[in-house]
This record gives sequence, C-alpha cells and structure tokens, in this order.
Amino acid sequence: MKKIYPDSGVELNPFVSKNYDKFMNIGSFGFYNGFIKKVIAQMKIEEDDTVLDLGCGTGRNSKLISSYLGDNGRITGLDISPEMEEQFLNTFKGDTRVKFINKRIDVPVDLGETYDKVFISFVIHGFPHEVRSEVIKNAYKHLKPGGAFYILDFAEFDMDAMPALYRFVFKKVECKYAFDYIERDWKEILSGYGFGDFEEHLYMKKYVRLLKGGKGA
Repeated sequence: MKKIYPDSGVELNPFVSKNYDKFMNIGSFGFYNGFIKKVIAQMKIEEDDTVLDLGCGTGRNSKLISSYLGDNGRITGLDISPEMEEQFLNTFKGDTRVKFINKRIDVPVDLGETYDKVFISFVIHGFPHEVRSEVIKNAYKHLKPGGAFYILDFAEFDMDAMPALYRFVFKKVECKYAFDYIERDWKEILSGYGFGDFEEHLYMKKYVRLLKGGKGA
C-alpha cells in the first residue's frame, strides 16, 4: 500500500498491521499491556459514555475501554487499514455496543453524531503538522459540550537532552514528524481550537503523556 505521507511512521504495511499487537508486546518487552491498562483507567470512563477512537487499529485499546462500559455505552473506531479493520471486527464480534468505520482521520469527517470522549493513541505525531489540525478539528466537532479529547502520545521534551541510548532508539524508530511533534506546546495548540481545562499524566521517564483537553459546556 502506497503511503499517503511518505515520511510517516504510523502508516503501516500489511504485514506489520496484521501482527501489530505482537510487535507491540515484543518491542515493549511485555510492558505495553500493563501500561495501556493504566492509561485507560485514568480516562475515567463512565458506564454510559460514548467514545470515538481515532486510528483505532486492532481494537486493543477499544477493548479495554469497552470493559468500563455498560449496556448503554458505545464505541466507534475509525481506521483505514483493511488488516486493522479485520482484527477490530474479530475482537468485537457480537458486541453491538461497538462499530467500526473505515475512514481517514486526517481529512474533514462528519459522522453525524457526537461523543463524550475522543481518544487517539500514538497516531497524531505521525502526520505533518499542517495535517494534525484536521485531526484536532475532527475531534472537537465530534465531542459533546463538556466532552474530553484524550491524546496518548509523546510528551514535549528536548531530544538532545535525552540519555544517549534513548536518543539513539528514538531516532532509529520514529519518523521525522515525531521530531517536530515533541518540540511543540500542545496545550497552546489545542487552546487555539477551543479546548481547555487541561490535565496530563506522564509515563516512561516523562517521555510519554496522556493529555486531556476539555470542550466547554
């Protein structure tokens, strides 16, 4: 599959997409599962929440989210990878609370409904900065008044100040868009789109962050 953004590290080839969860487990030495459970717990999901998962991938994160939902809770996952779609649908086979929509998140989207929470995990850093604005606008548009946008991604940090080993791995693994992402003030950026009431949780030596931006009531 030809990449939409040639320098992106979040557009995956079919082989990686089919084995994404396995790669995450191996690459994190088994750490990822416990980490993402902690992240989802800090989103304070209510039983009746409706959640939009942008770039939902295999549905691994949505599965954790669904464990907090009651019968009236709902999840909508968006992704464009056929391999991810297949895994997502298999994960939620028979669960009527969950649906998958094959759509890009980096262009204007209108799903015809709004949600209590919008979540995006390690995706937005992989777009050129001018494209990230469309993702943010999509999130804001699809949030109910008083809703929250959660971005799980890299925190803001000085790559040159990282320990040498961390810096080497980051440069080897991540795409050039990530180098730009970590230098920006994301609270200020989100404020420009109408978000406020920020909260953050830092992980992994403060190199990773769950950032919450609220939409005014």
